[in-house]
Amino acid sequence: MSISPQSFNHGAIEVICGPMFSGKTEELIRRVKRAQIAKQRVQIFKPAIDVRYDKTKVVSHSSQAIHSEPVEKATDILLKLKDTTRIVAIDEVQFFDMEIIKVVTKLANRGYRVICAGLDLDYRAIPFGPMPQLLAAADNVQKIQAICTVCGAPATRSQRLSDCSDTVLLGEKDSYDARCRAHYFYEPEDEQMRLPVAEEIEHLAN
Repeated sequence: MSISPQSFNHGAIEVICGPMFSGKTEELIRRVKRAQIAKQRVQIFKPAIDVRYDKTKVVSHSSQAIHSEPVEKATDILLKLKDTTRIVAIDEVQFFDMEIIKVVTKLANRGYRVICAGLDLDYRAIPFGPMPQLLAAADNVQKIQAICTVCGAPATRSQRLSDCSDTVLLGEKDSYDARCRAHYFYEPEDEQMRLPVAEEIEHLAN
């Protein structure tokens, strides 16, 4: 699809990221509603696989909701874009493939304001899907912290509570906890990265 440049507007990519339960979607909804109050045309998209609360709405864990358009792949956003749209909002952006980088960059270069929200890390605390490249391409990044369910400290990790090893497991409230670094646990066996225990340190000293 050919996208007309928005010569009257400065394009930008904004990324809201953080762990589960940090308020990413709430912040996206807040920015969208402010734009709507300013009479700016906004289109909101989300990956079609996200059907946790509603098929056609972006819904936060605190039950705030706003209408959205589900899309199967990133390039569908360009196909669904309307002529009057000035702002594009994308929730759960981590679930898209690497094409999302080209899509949001193209939109921003044409003068659109693009607001993205997503998990920066998966349950293994590994950068999630396209997020590293998206964060690097962004003009503005807001990293939000949650509250650790163990100690109440700021949380930056999403602790999976099940034994499922799939990277994508849609997050119901009973599937994940927000955790601080001290109370987060996921450490697969890796001999090269293993820290020596006290007995081994004593043996090496002798």
